[in-house]
Amino acid sequence: MTRTGRHRLIGACAAAAVMTLTCLLAGMARPAFAAGNLIAVDVENNLTPTTCAEEDNVSLKLSGTDVAHFAVEALPPPYLASLQADRSASDFSGCNFNGGVHPTDPRHAFKAATRVLFDGAQWRIVGITQSSFWRSQSVPVTLGSRTFRGIHLLQVFKKVDGKPREVAVLYPSDGNWRIKPLPEARFGDGAYGSSMLIGPIETHQRPVVDISSIVVTTLPLSLHLKFKAGGSATVTLSEVSMLRTALDVRLSPLTSLTSSRRDRRPFAMLRSMYVAPDNADVSEVTWRAPGDTSPRTEALPNVTALQARQVSFGRSVPSRHNSSAPDLRFSNFRN
Repeated sequence: MTRTGRHRLIGACAAAAVMTLTCLLAGMARPAFAAGNLIAVDVENNLTPTTCAEEDNVSLKLSGTDVAHFAVEALPPPYLASLQADRSASDFSGCNFNGGVHPTDPRHAFKAATRVLFDGAQWRIVGITQSSFWRSQSVPVTLGSRTFRGIHLLQVFKKVDGKPREVAVLYPSDGNWRIKPLPEARFGDGAYGSSMLIGPIETHQRPVVDISSIVVTTLPLSLHLKFKAGGSATVTLSEVSMLRTALDVRLSPLTSLTSSRRDRRPFAMLRSMYVAPDNADVSEVTWRAPGDTSPRTEALPNVTALQARQVSFGRSVPSRHNSSAPDLRFSNFRN
């Protein structure tokens, strides 16, 4: 499935449930930082050239030794206030796809379904089974006493004045996450941009995280993931507002990837699109290296590898693709 295809699916599934935002923000207090030492992580840029705005050609891999905790924030791009209109329509002008379907994607058939898994005062959780998906995996999703199978898209809605606003999605079958802040009313539902992987990353046609099971708890809202490759993660929505949507991520040892050398193993990856500075979901990297007193910023194509205590993937030039999509910031790395 193409990038915009995913965006459109999310928006279409949310449309019936989402209404106009009537309050400035709705958030939760952030949990206390995890115990452990603040550390720097390695960031490796695997960018491949493309002219297609519907192709994930950006892979930014985060690696570290025994990383047990980190935070991720989706932040409005700095140019948002000056943006006159959002642009999130598909753009196949530079692509060689046939009808918008990636030629290398397999297609597994399923019985389409939409299920409300939870509907409470603060949150609504919806599970979508598509009629076809590129992976055949069926990951069990448990919420309370019920377990659901065959979910391709897990949607998280935050209730604002009783009205649900979508702020996060997870694709259980391939491990991709997307998050976004609550949008300004003039941008409707807002746009997703870059996606991310959390956990032991493998390559099956493209980078994925194979999840063996998901348990959802709602006070606070957390997704507890077990990985096929070993280890687990607890991902908590620690804040949802117009300023940010923030995830607090706690990792247990990724056991099957442990080596006697205690090498710096990948624990997360940002997947995105870059054609040009004004046609990208990420075009710049801003980071604070060990010992830095101020952050550094480089254009994405100029970055190969770096060490960072905090790193942001974003844009300072308005993009003509997914214009309102957020920047993503990774920080508070601890072992």
